[in-house]
Amino acid sequence: MSFDQPLPAALSPSRLQDFRACPRRFQYSAVERIAQPATYATTKGRLVHWVLEHLHRLEATERTPTAAREFVEPAEAAILSESVRDDLALDDALLAKLRRETDAIIDVYFSMEDPRLVTNEGVELRVNVDLDGVPMLGILDRLDRLADGTLVIVDYKTGSLPNRNFDTQTFANAELYAALCLASTGELPTTIQLLYVAKGQTIERTVTEVVVRARARAARDAWDTIERYHDAGSFPATPSTNTCRFCAYTERCRASGVPVPVRS
Repeated sequence: MSFDQPLPAALSPSRLQDFRACPRRFQYSAVERIAQPATYATTKGRLVHWVLEHLHRLEATERTPTAAREFVEPAEAAILSESVRDDLALDDALLAKLRRETDAIIDVYFSMEDPRLVTNEGVELRVNVDLDGVPMLGILDRLDRLADGTLVIVDYKTGSLPNRNFDTQTFANAELYAALCLASTGELPTTIQLLYVAKGQTIERTVTEVVVRARARAARDAWDTIERYHDAGSFPATPSTNTCRFCAYTERCRASGVPVPVRS
């Protein structure tokens, strides 16, 4: 068996994360391109990201809470398509909840930082590079320039705070973004900031060239394996309680004989 569909033109950090979690998930999402239905959590995350992206595209002095709230309605128009509404079964009550929680996140965000003091090098910055032979595409929420001239990668998170015992996993994507920045600009960001805007907490990690280069090598190794699985016509499934818990493809896997754990 071989795939009719080619591999994606570029590998994103999120697709790489899918592959590491379960190669079959990568097959469905990145190779066969089977759409994943919208969820409430992903939709809220997209809304908040849209609002903060457009807030930071304003001149610094214009980045106020009022300006942020003025972006909520156009964000809904951009994000809440008919298919998304259908996936969520979005009724008036759920829409009201979504608006309340988005509004609360805007309040929390402004308690975390003053965006008028932020100097952006890029907002929703697309970085498309060849990383050690791997075609990579990353989209950074923000790349900031500090007063001392150093760069900071800023990534918004709308979910729960992570277990700090697993920081290596928590920062994996952002450290790969740092590798993309280094390959693209020749400049290595010094810090990663993950802004948990629903919780009002920021967690930071210093970027080291050793770790960044290790991320690049790991991406190279993963891409080699992806190419091998694609040539063979099959990406193995690696079911587990954690992997399958929020996966959109569990029924498809179960129907093909994969022993998907029952959700508790």
